Amino acid sequence: MDRNFDTMRGSPPGILLIRSIRGKDWRFSTYRYVVLFVTFVAYTSYHASRKPSSIVKSVLYPESTNKDNGLVLPWLGQFSIKKEYGGNESHHHHRLRDKGWAPFNTKDGTSKLGEIDVAFLACYSLGMYAAGHLGDRLDLRLFLTCGMIGSGVFVALFGMGYFWNIHVFGFYLGMQMVAGLFQATGWPSVVAVIGNWFGKGKRGLIMGIWNAHTSVGNISGSLLAASVLDYGWGWCFIVPGAFIALAGVLVFLFLPAYPEDIGFSSPHGSAASFEAVPNDDEANMGKGIGVESETNIPRAGSVSRTGVGLLEACTIPGVIPFALCLFFAKLVAYTFLYWLPFYLSQTEIGGEYVSVKSAGNLSTLFDVGGIVGGILAGYISDKLNARATTAACFMYAAIPAMLLYRRYGSISHNINIVLMMIAGLFINGPYALITTAVSADLGTHSSLRGDSRALATVTAIIDGTGSVGAAFGPLLTGFLSTKGWDAVFVMLMVCALIAGLLLSRLVISEISEKTCKPSVSSGRRSFGAPASQPLLSDQR
Repeated sequence: MDRNFDTMRGSPPGILLIRSIRGKDWRFSTYRYVVLFVTFVAYTSYHASRKPSSIVKSVLYPESTNKDNGLVLPWLGQFSIKKEYGGNESHHHHRLRDKGWAPFNTKDGTSKLGEIDVAFLACYSLGMYAAGHLGDRLDLRLFLTCGMIGSGVFVALFGMGYFWNIHVFGFYLGMQMVAGLFQATGWPSVVAVIGNWFGKGKRGLIMGIWNAHTSVGNISGSLLAASVLDYGWGWCFIVPGAFIALAGVLVFLFLPAYPEDIGFSSPHGSAASFEAVPNDDEANMGKGIGVESETNIPRAGSVSRTGVGLLEACTIPGVIPFALCLFFAKLVAYTFLYWLPFYLSQTEIGGEYVSVKSAGNLSTLFDVGGIVGGILAGYISDKLNARATTAACFMYAAIPAMLLYRRYGSISHNINIVLMMIAGLFINGPYALITTAVSADLGTHSSLRGDSRALATVTAIIDGTGSVGAAFGPLLTGFLSTKGWDAVFVMLMVCALIAGLLLSRLVISEISEKTCKPSVSSGRRSFGAPASQPLLSDQR
């Protein structure tokens, strides 16, 4: 009775309601689709709520070099900068067009904007370690819900500074710092949930497709922010803030963090908890029948598992090299995330400047390339059974891609778009691979004896370290951009090179296994799985 009660404590109320209405349960594969969808929407909202700051940079700190030219694209339309500060004119008595918004419209405005970014990312990266530790010990569904609603509140409060006519730098800095702490709850939680529901078969491809939420979130955040920019830049934060809060309600109602929470067995088959479950239970899952063994087998649901410590998780082979690699890979990716719209609005493309709104919409194409890159990196790493080699090759390819974009992207709009998407493909590909499939692989490493409670902790170590790099990228860009954009791109290319070199030992190891001991590498690689295994099969 106590065991069943503990398991039901983690059951989402929305799923319990659907069960009562239908009178029967869903199949295990159906729950997998639900988990994929809910976590996809959840992290889409996280990234959407981070994007507004990049959209409003040119509004807070405008430069007189901007022209009133609109960019015409069939799928984006034509935009103008004429009504950059539209809305109730009573809110604009203290500022004129092209005056910006104090305290960001001074000579050191770009530095202040960089400090805002680094404050958010510093709190995000530090909070990540604590969030991963807590995520392995608390109910992931409730933990994620609280983080999303808290994020929505403080993102919206940043935008309220516009309506409250606040010009104190400390207010905006504080709002970003608290928002960063709440945002840290997201990534370790969603990766842990996906790792709990999926085994290692084709995990790279599944997570590559699923990780499109990062780019979809960036795109939707840009479009949402740009669509309400004419009504005042404050709305650019309030609308995405409401989006993530509503997504948090969806998570609370419909996200089962563990299969055990709703009566199924873990796909990882923990030796400690699941060896006694009969093989026939596999068939029962396919029919939507919850597995309830008559023996007193402990079920490790969201409320009854124990986790591993940070130091113990760091000893898992591969965690430290991938974490350091992600430090530089995420530095590059987040510099584009926070500064690409500003760069586009301040750079001549085809002999003219685009408006702030056009730059925000145009920057979404970088993330379109990122979606393709994440899926391609996951697919290639599955086929080659070589995560490190795939990630390193993508990072090396990102160097000439960025060089070409900086050198030739200003020739015309079409060339800029093509080169931007290519750069997005190679930059976001390894970033997506390491933060998803690699983190999940290492979080369920054989050295953990099947205890998937290390998932959130390992994810937090890898992505937390990467987020420290992400904090440095926008900060350095804020200072280097005053010396010229060439200096920024040199910094990004050097970081991409270092990211690839940090994986050299793992790359050599993967190549050696495949050239010297192909039979062993195909049978024992912890990152591998039979290629014939269906993506969403009931078999695990």
